[in-house]
Formats: sequence, C-alpha cells, structure tokens
Amino acid sequence: MASKSVTVLVAGSWGTALACVLADNGHRVTLWTRNADQAREINERKCNSKFLPEGQLPEGLAATADLPAALAEAEAVVFVPPSSAMREVARSAAPYINSGTLVVHATKGFESESLKRMSEVLAEELGRPAEEIAVLSGPSHAEEVIDRHPTTVVVASGAIEIAEAAQDLFMNDAYFRVYTNPDIVGVEIAGAIKNIIALGAGLSDGLGFGDNAKAALITRGLAEIGRLGAAMGANALTFAGLAGVGDLIVTCTSRHSRNWRAGSMLAQGLGLEETLRRMGMVVEGVRTTQAAQKLAKRYDVEMPITNELFKVLFEGKAPSEAVGALMGRVRTHEIENPALRPKR
Repeated sequence: MASKSVTVLVAGSWGTALACVLADNGHRVTLWTRNADQAREINERKCNSKFLPEGQLPEGLAATADLPAALAEAEAVVFVPPSSAMREVARSAAPYINSGTLVVHATKGFESESLKRMSEVLAEELGRPAEEIAVLSGPSHAEEVIDRHPTTVVVASGAIEIAEAAQDLFMNDAYFRVYTNPDIVGVEIAGAIKNIIALGAGLSDGLGFGDNAKAALITRGLAEIGRLGAAMGANALTFAGLAGVGDLIVTCTSRHSRNWRAGSMLAQGLGLEETLRRMGMVVEGVRTTQAAQKLAKRYDVEMPITNELFKVLFEGKAPSEAVGALMGRVRTHEIENPALRPKR
C-alpha cells in the first residue's frame, strides 16, 4: 500500500502503539497530544514515558501539540481518546478534517450521558454517516503491540470499502494482522462491555477464588454481552470472534489489563477513588458500568454481573457480597429449550 499521511489523536498508550504500527507500515505519522512536553519527549527521545515507558518509538513518528497542524495534510485520522473525551476531541478536530479523509476510531466505551457508541458520537461531530467510520477492536494490549508481538484485530464498518481501507492501513506481515467485519454495532458493544467483565475478573482473582470462578465469570459475561448486543441489533457471530470472546479473554486474564488491575485493587479493600488515583490512567470499565446499567434498563436486558459491579463501584457493596448475590440467584437455564417449557 502507498504511504499515507496519518494523524493519531491522542498520545495515550493505545494511540501511541497504533501510531507505531502505522509508522512501521511506512506511513507518515503525526501523533497529537495536548501536552507540549510529551510531544517534545516523543520527538527528541522517541519514548512516551508516561504511558509506555519501556517502548521505543520508530523514527517515522512525529508528535505535536498543534491540532490544526497535525491535521493539515491528513489522509486518515485515527481517534483514540478516552470515551469521556471523544466528543470534545472530535469537535475540536472537525474543522480540519476533509470529507474524503478516512476516519477510524479505537476507543472502547459509551458516552456516559447519551449512551451513544463512539461511532455515533464521531458521526454527529464530523457530520458524516456512521457507516463511513471504521472501528478497530480486538485482543490487543498496547504493551505487546509496542514490542511487535503478534497481534490480530478486527476493523468494522457498515461500508466494506471503508473497512478494507482501514485494514490496508494497519495490516502488516510482521506482527499486526487485521480482519474486517460489517457489524459495527456488535464490535463496539463487545469492546465496551468486556471492560466491565474484566473488572469482575480482577475482583474474583483479588478475592482468591481461582480459575473455576474466573472461567464462569468470563463465560457468563459473554452471555451478558450477547444479550445486550442482540437487543441493540448486533450480529451474534461477532461475539464469538476477535472483538468478542477474543478481547474478553485477554482483558480478563492479562497483567496488562487496567480493568483487571483495578478490580483486583478493589477486592483488596481500596475504594474506587483511591483505586483510580493509584492507576493513574483511565479505567474505561468504570464509566462503562454506569452506561451499561442504563442500557440494560432501556432495552430490558438482564445483566446480573454488570448490576452487581455497579453496586460495588458506586453503592459501597462489598465484593464478597456481590459474588454471593451472583451465586445465590434463582436457578435458571443456560440455553432455553421451548420444548421443555411447562404446558399451560
């Protein structure tokens, strides 16, 4: 693929890692940050000490704190801010993005107030159809991507040409493989809700419950993702793929997972505020738990894990009590069989 001018917004851990992939692919990459000192460090020392202290950045990557300059020649723009900042960043960038520019986002979460998916937020602020935006998701820790470890992700868009353009932009033969998926709704829901389940996995491990409990949590968590996804119009097959079970496994089991670490801290008795202070980075699962609980009510979907985590995070419920509530729920079926329903 011919070299393109690509701008990545912003310089967090995942944005920096994706900028490295793009630079390795031969593209001319500009990484935007609000922090001029961070931009200077990236340009002069080729590192991002706050988010990826052990990662060495490629020579083809340049950083700037000047947003108009960052977007002046961009043929593709990759949005990677926290979900809480997506609208603000998109609104600031919109005047400098041409209608023909490829737009991709790699943020996993919902907008807290509106409960909109990130592609919907971008569509509103950029004034383009949501199907013309691509979403990159899947099992992919920044710490491993920056070290060029083999990684496989998915890009979703309602327009196949947009998905394939994003696929071509990111994919390489060395370590970063990309599949396409037409189900933008399912990919975004899976990427957001898995962070809630990872918080639960951290709680489970922090309480010392072992592999049996975590396997059950992951499996039943996937069922919650599938139920909400089905209600919102997603394709069930998406949840069996990279953006679904793939991302769920890696986020619930890896030492790199912020959400897992936050859950583990909570299990050890730290409050939410202190946990987030010690993390020092955005833990998307916290805001997503609030949004998912509202979505579950809106779509009349049962999400018991999400509900119990909400009580732990925001109502002061003890993690051990939340586990007890989940284990003591009324008996039910894993798979409904209409033939076995009682006759009236």
